[in-house]
Amino acid sequence: MASKKPAKAKSRPAAKPAAKATAGRRAATAAATAASPAPIPFTKILVANRGEIACRVMRTCRRLGIRTVAVHSDADADALHVREADEAVRIGPAPSAESYLRAEAIVEACRKTGAQAVHPGYGFLSENAAFAAALDAAGIVFIGPTMSAVAAMGDKIESKKLAQKAGVNMVPGHLAAIADAEEAVTIARKVGYPVMIKASAGGGGKGMRIAHDDAETRDGFRSATSEARSSFGDERVFIEKFIEQPRHIEIQVLGDAHGNVIHLGERECSIQRRHQKVIEEAPSPFLDAKTRAAMGAQAVALAKAVDYRSAGTVEFIVDSKRNFYFLEMNTRLQVEHPVTEMVTGLDLVEWMIRVAAGERLPFAQKDIALTGWAVEARVYAEDPFRNFLPSIGRLTRYQPPAGPGLRVDTGVFDGGEISMYYDPMIAKLVASGATRAEACDRLAAALDAYVVRGLNHNISFLQALIRHERFRAGRLTTGFIAEEFKGGFRGAELPLSLERRLAAVAALVRHRIHKREAAVTGQLAGHERTVPSRFVVAFDGGSGMAHEVELGDARAVFADGAVLALESDWRVGEILFRGEVDGHTLHVQVETDGATLLLLHAGVSLKASVLTPRVAELARLMPVKRPPDMSRFLLSPMPGLLKAIAVKPGQDVKAGEELCVIEAMKMENILRAERDGTIGKLHAAVGDSLAVDQKIVEFG
Repeated sequence: MASKKPAKAKSRPAAKPAAKATAGRRAATAAATAASPAPIPFTKILVANRGEIACRVMRTCRRLGIRTVAVHSDADADALHVREADEAVRIGPAPSAESYLRAEAIVEACRKTGAQAVHPGYGFLSENAAFAAALDAAGIVFIGPTMSAVAAMGDKIESKKLAQKAGVNMVPGHLAAIADAEEAVTIARKVGYPVMIKASAGGGGKGMRIAHDDAETRDGFRSATSEARSSFGDERVFIEKFIEQPRHIEIQVLGDAHGNVIHLGERECSIQRRHQKVIEEAPSPFLDAKTRAAMGAQAVALAKAVDYRSAGTVEFIVDSKRNFYFLEMNTRLQVEHPVTEMVTGLDLVEWMIRVAAGERLPFAQKDIALTGWAVEARVYAEDPFRNFLPSIGRLTRYQPPAGPGLRVDTGVFDGGEISMYYDPMIAKLVASGATRAEACDRLAAALDAYVVRGLNHNISFLQALIRHERFRAGRLTTGFIAEEFKGGFRGAELPLSLERRLAAVAALVRHRIHKREAAVTGQLAGHERTVPSRFVVAFDGGSGMAHEVELGDARAVFADGAVLALESDWRVGEILFRGEVDGHTLHVQVETDGATLLLLHAGVSLKASVLTPRVAELARLMPVKRPPDMSRFLLSPMPGLLKAIAVKPGQDVKAGEELCVIEAMKMENILRAERDGTIGKLHAAVGDSLAVDQKIVEFG
């Protein structure tokens, strides 16, 4: 039954885009306002989702004066989306198959609360035609496209056939479901390597593999079908040609029930890892006006072919010569929709609701203008230093950034928890500006100020991406991350000039800590404690240099005579240092760990030893404790379920051979031997729930 809404968590409202509206954008917004004087007929909407997207939908509903109903599993009973809603209904245990994917439970929640419509967000049941049909049968409005459009575009094989009929450019491939691995090899040879093996019911990068030869095709077919079965309950896969040096660019479409369909420009989504988008932006730095118009026209043609109404996205793969080919159509809101909202000034969720209520779009294609630039980074609870394995746990400190041109869409709060049962997204951080460079600079500064503690996260990796020279130049492909971070992410580079500025920051922080301690410590007159102003700063993970710094009046003087201007109003206990160092505005996260300072800036995490010269000299004589040797063990790199073990005691294995499979966040992760060896002992069994660094296999 419906439960009382817990107390709301404090949250900052999203900042408005900084860029000024053009005449076209003003015309669209003015027309929309003038054409919608009547109140929306929905007084209560149930949001059939969780996390940041549920909170984002509720934000628009609140602005429109519509009450909201949250649904939640046992794991989400105290989640932010539950706190943000006017009512909340429990729909089942933690696993999504027993809660958020139970269409009948959501329909029943609508009946109990009197919700007249359902917004599905994205993921879960958002593209499930049977769910839309169940709502329709119960007299509840589905805030999305028609059931026929959902069904037509939800099957990747059938959607390609429809796109072909609509005159949309197609990638060469085999559009029928594939029976087994050997048939996959035969088809792959015919299409020509490299090929992409894709789940027919897929999305979000799941059930997708690239194969360059027969062996990779067999292995990819097995993994893709297994992952597709686990994620979508549909193991069908198909094969298409993999376009080399591709860009992933998508077109946002919006249609109503009166036959009007327009597009709202494109989003560049080429920065991906394992087919999961990491950074998105609008517009694309690659498209010209001619290509944009052609892609938009084909996207609109496809939408009209299925009588599309609501917001949707047509995705294309684009080669180096701006040839573009249809990938798929997502009949729902996209994760990256905020960048489109920030450059068009339109609220897509509002227009999904208005269209579902029968309203006509009051603007035409000529009214839509893209103003400025917007860039979005997905902040995830994952460890980029351990192959981006998901991280779970409690957020012991959570402080999102705020400021002009920034928007944070999140579903977590300080003290909240990231569960092992769902996608580990913490938030979407979006920055806008008049130019691409301004938007990227704002995003980089905001990432510096984004405080997340209690679990691992990918902010350092996002910093490395947004500051990368090739990214700044706009030379993007879907292979960007694999090409620029060969062998995985090892951390952002730390130029010596930046290291020196951070040494000045560390010295100032330590000086103020000493000053605070001296002020609060009772001392006899004439025996006051001396506050040191000279320090030796050494970074673990830096250049290895010891920086001798003396603090003066708004400056830091180094042993080689270099002088850096240094000003900040930072106070002891604040986690974020804001200041001017050598003419540069720095946002540095600072924490103390005993005698050590922890500094985070520009994607670099440093442990700083900040000692007086005398203590630094004594510290050099101290012995160094060595960590235990765990090289003979295979340790679990993530929390998850041990789904399979491919070896047994006494078995000889070669480097690269499969040892076991761990399932986490619905993704299968194959762990392989790093070197030749013999299996000594198994420390875990199939079906075990593993913790990070838990022993699985011991080598003899």
